[in-house]
Amino acid sequence: MKRRRRLTAVRRLAAGEVRGWGSLARWAARRTHGVDAGDRPAPYTGPQTAMLYGLLFVAVVETVALALLIPWPLVHLIALVLDVYAVVSVLALHAGCVTRPHVLAPDGSLRIRYGTLFDLRIPAAAIASVRVDRRFPDGGLLQYAPAEGDGEAGADGGGVLDLVVGSQTSVRVELAAPVPFVRPLGATGRAQVIRFHADSPEELVKALREALPPAPSPGVRG
Repeated sequence: MKRRRRLTAVRRLAAGEVRGWGSLARWAARRTHGVDAGDRPAPYTGPQTAMLYGLLFVAVVETVALALLIPWPLVHLIALVLDVYAVVSVLALHAGCVTRPHVLAPDGSLRIRYGTLFDLRIPAAAIASVRVDRRFPDGGLLQYAPAEGDGEAGADGGGVLDLVVGSQTSVRVELAAPVPFVRPLGATGRAQVIRFHADSPEELVKALREALPPAPSPGVRG
């Protein structure tokens, strides 16, 4: 079982790497992925852009410094290849996020993404409520609290999922029932509360509320 999980993780990492390289070409062509006519894209890269460009600057400076300091040709070549790979990887990560925004469809369905690493589709019928909710959680990209460990989680197996960008989330979606999601390395979970970031959360929340079908009126009891 552990070996199978490792193989799944390796396959997903390799596939993400390939998609990331494809995102570079799409970014250069100013094209987006998975945004059809009538869809509303919602970018989310604002909080991380400065940090990623800072990493790029450090990587470029390191490449130049090593080129001047390392006297051995073979070691210099290896270091150069690794540094160039690091620069391209950071660019591919950013390109994946830019070209794969969140997507609000005309029917109210919502697609929440983070580059090539995370992709969750939520049908309109599953969305119970949505609101702006600015939070600044510590930790990594994907944080998940199962239902047993979080009072906000649903009682029927759904937990709270945070998709964190630049140490923040800004939109909270509560679902009528848990939906399954897949982590970047292949592990799965079920979430009934999803918090994620959008660069313009007020606009996304307003558009989503307008796109959602009206809630059915409660029956009148005699």
